[in-house]
Amino acid sequence: MEELAEAAGITVRTLRFYRERGLIPPPRREGRIAWYDDHHLARLRTIAALLERGHTLNGIADLADAFDSGRDVGEALGLVEPTEETPVRLTPEELADHFEGEVTPENLAKALELGYLTVDGDEIVHVSRRLLDVSAALVREGVPLSAVMEAGGRIREHAEALADLFVEVMLKHADGAADVERLRPLAKSVVDAELSMAMDRRLAVPPPGGAGRD
Repeated sequence: MEELAEAAGITVRTLRFYRERGLIPPPRREGRIAWYDDHHLARLRTIAALLERGHTLNGIADLADAFDSGRDVGEALGLVEPTEETPVRLTPEELADHFEGEVTPENLAKALELGYLTVDGDEIVHVSRRLLDVSAALVREGVPLSAVMEAGGRIREHAEALADLFVEVMLKHADGAADVERLRPLAKSVVDAELSMAMDRRLAVPPPGGAGRD
């Protein structure tokens, strides 16, 4: 226990408190010796990151329960939303391979907070194959994972507003939810086209010397 507390940068008293609250799983025991491992250390670092982000101990206890029972972590944080994206099951090692050197406690906590990651037993579930691949590609191009997730959070706000707009229009002019689902690809095509044109405008470079000059 003393070695684990030292590695996590907390006091033994705090570690005992976390154990009593069920925030970390019990150690493996051999006789009178209690063995802690890297999973306990990772849990403590995640708890520290969540506390820094303003989560309460009660909320973190729910999250810990989700880890231990295999319940959806997004559900524990109240962030579960329906999606048509294909989820991906990963071991912690496979997740680290996708984002080499970027799977820090802070980034893990943010990914859980955003609902990108959930836990199912011993596996980690990323909610979207496309987001996983794109995020990993951006990190390989030198964009920090923290910046990718910050952008993702901002994009989500705009995406929610777009979804509200399209659903409102479709429900007003279609025959019901079934038609909304059927017309969903058209809404996505509009967004894709508008984003493409907006990127063209942002990246347009004026000719040297300005337009209309020899």
